[in-house]
Amino acid sequence: FEVGRLPNQAKIQFACCEVGYTQRRVCLLLRNSKSSTLNMKFSAVASITLLVFQAFDLTLGFAPSRTLSRSTSHLSNSVEDEATNLREKAAQLRQEVKSFEDSKRKGKQKQEEEQQAVLRGKEEMRLRYSAEVPILKGDGSVEMERCDFAPRLKSEDGRLSRIIAVQSNLPFGLILGQSEEMPGLTTVDDIAKGSSGELAGVKIGDLLRACTSCQMTMELPTWQLIGGGIGRPKTTRMMFSTDGKVFEEVMGAMVSNSMDPQGRPAWLVLERIDDE
Repeated sequence: FEVGRLPNQAKIQFACCEVGYTQRRVCLLLRNSKSSTLNMKFSAVASITLLVFQAFDLTLGFAPSRTLSRSTSHLSNSVEDEATNLREKAAQLRQEVKSFEDSKRKGKQKQEEEQQAVLRGKEEMRLRYSAEVPILKGDGSVEMERCDFAPRLKSEDGRLSRIIAVQSNLPFGLILGQSEEMPGLTTVDDIAKGSSGELAGVKIGDLLRACTSCQMTMELPTWQLIGGGIGRPKTTRMMFSTDGKVFEEVMGAMVSNSMDPQGRPAWLVLERIDDE
């Protein structure tokens, strides 16, 4: 229907209902917001609505007052202007509410994007300083798992290091060493040209962080335990961390890979400064 064709009293009622609907919507926002602008607009529209209700009796028509003595045309124009003003105030308030909601939605979206960026950064750093290697379980099975390594290398020009895992056959063709500048850390000092280590991707300056190591253990079946037997030898292979180990212990772990009854390539976990 068209508002312009309604009686004056109905126009006021329509405008007040429109403002009342907007007020209720603002109340819901004000519960979770401390916006001073919305509070001021809400108070202004509420004051206008109160003045209109005081000027008119919505049940009986015009309230008895001195306005009855005014001309009908002047009163009609005044009511029309008041109703128009109320509708304009309500429309303005709805627009500000919409702007506030849009701003709140954009702020939430920006916050979620920042959180996702932080998570991506953490995941990237974990992938940079971790590697998948074979891990020996308690039941004798072997599973590939990702293991984390704290960074040890630092570049003077600010380049980051990363962890890589390679497999190499024996003999490695590597010359390892430890320096006083990095105690407890084993570095690759030289590589024989065309050696297994070079073909596996090992480079001079790499830091050896871990490797596979084989050791001999005695397996004791139940029937031998009952009979008082000493068991039978069994070779197991596991990952060996070289951090903080003396040089002789690291070399012993590297050479022990020749004891693997399956003749598998040895795993080497290296830390290397990025080329770029």
